[in-house]
Amino acid sequence: MNLANQITIFRILLIPVFIGLVIYYGDSARGEHPNEALRIWAAAVFGIAAISDAIDGWIARRFNQRTRFGAIVDPLADKLLMLSAIILLSFTAWRQHFPLWFPILVIGRDLLSIGGAFLIDHFAGKVQIHTHWSGKVATFAQMAAILWILLDFPSSLLIWPTLFAGFFTALSGFINLADGVRQLKAAGHD
Repeated sequence: MNLANQITIFRILLIPVFIGLVIYYGDSARGEHPNEALRIWAAAVFGIAAISDAIDGWIARRFNQRTRFGAIVDPLADKLLMLSAIILLSFTAWRQHFPLWFPILVIGRDLLSIGGAFLIDHFAGKVQIHTHWSGKVATFAQMAAILWILLDFPSSLLIWPTLFAGFFTALSGFINLADGVRQLKAAGHD
């Protein structure tokens, strides 16, 4: 268990803390006096988890601490954090929330990517996952949109970070789809 993997495990342990803070703040927001400390703590925990993602990746690359465990668990931790944030910030009683199309887009893209990977693995023998800059931009944009709500920036402007994140989420999904089709064709399955 190297340092990069320990940081990933730490990020996974932060997810239920984040979920609890978001839910409790949402409950308090239904009343006249929402507990702003819960909102600030939720933003802090999310920020720490997001920063830990960058740190564990840097440590794994810089100190050659890449492992099979990390290759599986790190993206899983990222997806759990992002999906829990997007879903909760779409359907809890926060002052601001994502429009319904945003969680549908993000969840749909992720489900299609997972399903496509299983299909490629079944038909082509082995799926090759290629990271693309659009996926990294989508993740960064999603984090920015999530922080927009957590930090309670003006709700009238929330549409812009959400549209930006939505665009790159869709773009990365189309690029993943094209890559999957290319892998299937290379394996002789049209």
